[in-house]
Amino acid sequence: LGNFSGRTRSAVSVREGQGVVLMCSPPLHSPEIIYSWVFNEFPSFVAEDSRRFISQETGNLYISKVQASDVGSYICLVKNTVTNARVLSPPTPLTLRNDGVMGEYEPKIEVHFPYTVTAARGTTVKMECFALGNPVPTISWRKVNGHNPSKARLRKSQAVLEIPNVQLEDSGMYECKAENSRGRNVFRGQLQVYTYPHWVEKLNDTQLDSGDQLRWECKATGKPRPTYRWLKNGVPLWPQSRIEMINGVLMIYSVNVSDAGMYQCLAENKYGTIYASAELKILASAPTFPLNQMRKTIIVTKGQEVVIECKPEASPKPTITWKKGDKVLRENKRITVLPHGSLRILNASKSDEGRYLCQGVNVFGSAEIIASVSVKEPTRIELTPKKIELTVGESIVLSCKALHDSTMDVTFYWTLNGQPIDFEKEGGHFENIKAQASSADLMIRNILLMHAGRYGCRVQTAADTVSDETELLVRGPPGPPGIVIVEEITDTTATLSWSPGADNHSPISLYNLQARSPFSLGWQTVKTVPDLISGDMESAMAVELNPWVEYEFRVVATNKIGTGDPSAPSRVIRTNEAVPKTPPANVSGRSGRRHELVIAWEPVSEEFQSGEGFGYIVAFRPNGTRGWKEKMVTSSDASKFIYRDESVPPLTPFEVKVGVYNNKGDGPFSPIVVICSAEGEPTAAPIDVKATSLSVSEILVAWKHIKESLGRPQGFEVGYWKDMQQEEAAEKVKTEGNESSILLTGLEGNTLYHLTVRAYNAAGYGPPSTAVHAATKKSPPSQAPGNIMWIQDGSYVSLGWEPVRPLANESDVMGYKVLFRQEGQSNSQVIETQKTSAVVLLPDVGVYIIEVCAVSEGGDGTASPQIRVPSFSGGKVTSAQSTLHMLSTSSSSVTLLLALMVPSTSW
Repeated sequence: LGNFSGRTRSAVSVREGQGVVLMCSPPLHSPEIIYSWVFNEFPSFVAEDSRRFISQETGNLYISKVQASDVGSYICLVKNTVTNARVLSPPTPLTLRNDGVMGEYEPKIEVHFPYTVTAARGTTVKMECFALGNPVPTISWRKVNGHNPSKARLRKSQAVLEIPNVQLEDSGMYECKAENSRGRNVFRGQLQVYTYPHWVEKLNDTQLDSGDQLRWECKATGKPRPTYRWLKNGVPLWPQSRIEMINGVLMIYSVNVSDAGMYQCLAENKYGTIYASAELKILASAPTFPLNQMRKTIIVTKGQEVVIECKPEASPKPTITWKKGDKVLRENKRITVLPHGSLRILNASKSDEGRYLCQGVNVFGSAEIIASVSVKEPTRIELTPKKIELTVGESIVLSCKALHDSTMDVTFYWTLNGQPIDFEKEGGHFENIKAQASSADLMIRNILLMHAGRYGCRVQTAADTVSDETELLVRGPPGPPGIVIVEEITDTTATLSWSPGADNHSPISLYNLQARSPFSLGWQTVKTVPDLISGDMESAMAVELNPWVEYEFRVVATNKIGTGDPSAPSRVIRTNEAVPKTPPANVSGRSGRRHELVIAWEPVSEEFQSGEGFGYIVAFRPNGTRGWKEKMVTSSDASKFIYRDESVPPLTPFEVKVGVYNNKGDGPFSPIVVICSAEGEPTAAPIDVKATSLSVSEILVAWKHIKESLGRPQGFEVGYWKDMQQEEAAEKVKTEGNESSILLTGLEGNTLYHLTVRAYNAAGYGPPSTAVHAATKKSPPSQAPGNIMWIQDGSYVSLGWEPVRPLANESDVMGYKVLFRQEGQSNSQVIETQKTSAVVLLPDVGVYIIEVCAVSEGGDGTASPQIRVPSFSGGKVTSAQSTLHMLSTSSSSVTLLLALMVPSTSW
C-alpha cells in the first residue's frame, strides 16, 4: 500500500442543497483496499445513509444533498485487506457558497455498476448505485424480465445490491432506479455468471494389443462451454491418417508401439483450463504361461465336468491348439475349446484319462503347457441316524461312513446349520472321533436346546466333495413366555395376560405366576384364580395382593421336561387404595417422666398401609372405666405416643389399644393391653460423695444413694471439670446398675477437679449431689536414675545409682524400683527399695535386662537406660554401663564405686 500524494487539495465549495462528489484518488496498492472517510479529525468517521455514500469501487464520497452540518474537512482513509496497513489522504475542505440555496432537481445517478458485470459461480456479487438530487433520491432495484433472487440483500440504504453464492440462474439484466419528487433516473446493466471448466468424464490408463483400436473420451462442463485440445508427452497432438479428434473424443486406429505414451486432454474456456491425464501402453510379446498353469494334474470323478485352463499372456492374442497325447484334439458335443482358450470336457469317463497339451502361437513366438487328467469312481456317503429326537441333557453319536476310490485319501468335516463346528469353543459338548480311515463319528454330550438343527457330514477327496445331513430335534423346558400385560387392577387383584413362548417340542402343562414388590425378597409365587393355570391358558388373575403396593409380574412355563426361563417383567403397576386391615403389633408401655403415660408400638410397614394419609388412633382409659380417650397420630413412621396428665399418679394402670386409618377409612385396633403410667425420674441426690486422688491421672469417686419407691435409678452420672472452668463445660461419664464408685482416668496431672454425681433412669436425671473436690498428683520425676554401676558375684548382682532429684512441679521420690527380666521375655520381676542400691539374684543362666526408676505419688518415673548382665557361675566380673567416663568427674560416683567393691556379704 503506497502513500497518498502530499499535494494540498483544493477546497470544494457548493451551495446548500446541491450534490457533491469528493474524490479519494487512492495510492498504488495490491491487492484490494477498503475505503472510509474521516470528518474533521480521526477517528470521527462519516456515517453512510440515504444522503451519503462511499463507493468501494471508486473510493469517492458522494453526498446527494449538502447541508450546513456537512461543512468541514474530509480525509480519505484506505486500508490494505491483507496487511491491515492504513494511510490517510490530505484533507479536502468542503465549504458553502454564499450566493443562495440550490433548488430542487431530479436525481442524477453519479455512481453505478458496469454495463456488463461478470462473476464466477459461487462468489458474492455487489452492484453499486447512488444518485445526487434534491430532495434526497430513493434507490430501488429489480431484475428485468424476472424476480430479484430471494437470497439478494440490499445494503447501505439500498445503494448496494448484494447477491451471495451467485448461480447461473441469477444471470440477467438488472435495473437501478433513483427517484424523488422532481423525477427519476434509471441505469441498466447485464450480470453474466460464468463457471470454470469441470470434469464430467476423465481418462483412464489403458493398455492395448498391437493392432487394436483406441477410443478415449473426456467430457467437461463450464460456461462458456469449454473446448478441447490433446497433448501427447506434453506436445500438441494433431489429426493424422490414423488419429481423429472430435469434441473431446480421441480415436487411434490400429495402434502400434509408436503410439505408446502419456496423453493429456485439456478442457478450457476464457476463465480457466483443466487437465486430464492417462497412459497408453501397447503390448507386443510372445505367448507365456503363468506358473500356476504349468504341468497340472487334474483328478475328477466319473460324470464330472473337466476344465483345463489355457490362458497364455501374449500380444497380439495367440492362436490356441490342443493335443491329447500326440494327436490333435477334435471338438465334439462333449469336448469344446472355450473362447479364452481353455478346454472343457463334459461327463468325464475313463477314456478321457491321459496327457493333454495346449499350445499358443502369435507372430512373436509360441508356448505350451501340459496337464494330466485322472478319472476316479465317485465317492458316496452314509450319515446315521437320519432323524433324532432327544431331551436336554442326553448324549448321542452321529456316524459318517464314506465309500470311495481306494487310491484316494478322505477328510471328514462336521457342520451345524451349514456352519463348521468349532470343537475347541463348544465347551466340551462336541468331540470328533475318527473311528477308521473311511468313517468318522461325532459325539454330542449333555445336549442343550441350542444344539438342535441340521448336522452335516462333508467328505472331501482330491477328486470330489460329497455331504449328507441329518436333523436333530431337542426337547427341553419351555422358552420364556411373551410380554406380560396387566389388563385390570383392583386393590387386591390383578388380571394378567401373556403370549405363550416356545414349547421346545414338549407341550406346556402349566404356568406359574410370580410377583415382585419393594417389600418382597425377590420374585414370589402368588395365588391365582384359577389355582392351577393350565398350559393352554393365556390369562389369569393374581389375588390376595396388598393394596397400594407397586408390583411387577412375570410368568414361568413348565412342561414334562422341566421349568423354563421366566418372561420379561411386566410394567410396574400399583394396586388401588383400600381401608387398612393390619393393626400395629407389640403395643406396650415405656418409661417416661412423672404424670406421663408412654404408649409404644411397632410401626405398620408401608406394605400394609393400604393407601395415602396413613396414621394411628391411640385409645386409652384408666383400668375399670368405660369411656375411651382417642388421639390421632398422623405420622406413618410414629412408634410412640406420650399422654401427660398432672392428675395421674405414678404407676396407674391403663387399658390401651392402637388402631390404624388412611384416606379410605379407619382400620382395626390392636388387642387391648394394660400398661402403667411412668414412675418418673429420680428425686434424691446421692450422698456421702467422696473423691480420692490415686495418681497423676486418676481420681476414685464413691457415693451412696437413698432408696426410693418411685423414680428408681438405672445408673449414675459423674460430672467433672477443672477448677478454672465453668460447670457447663463438665465432662460426663455414666455407670449402670447399682454401682457406687467409678475410677476417672485420663486426667491432667497436678490439677484441681470439681465433681458431682446424679442418678438417672429412662424418665430423666435426678438432682446432682453437692460438688466435691480432688487434685490429681504431681507428675512422676522425669529424671532417670543416673550413673548406674554394678558388681557381679556369681548369680548375685550388686547395683548402685545416684539419687533422683524431682523438679518443683514433680512428685517427691518415695523409693526406687529395680526391674529385671531374662532377654527374650516380656514380664519383668520387681524389687522395691528406699535406698539408692539393691542386690538382685539372677537365678538362671542367660542374659538379663535390668532397669531402675524412681517411685512417687504420681507414679513411676522415667526408667534408666537398660543394662545387660550375663548370669553364669564363676569368678567376679566388674563393669559399669556407659558411665565409666563419669568416675573422674563425680566424687559421689567414686564413693559409690568403692562401696560396691565391698563383698556382697557385708551389704
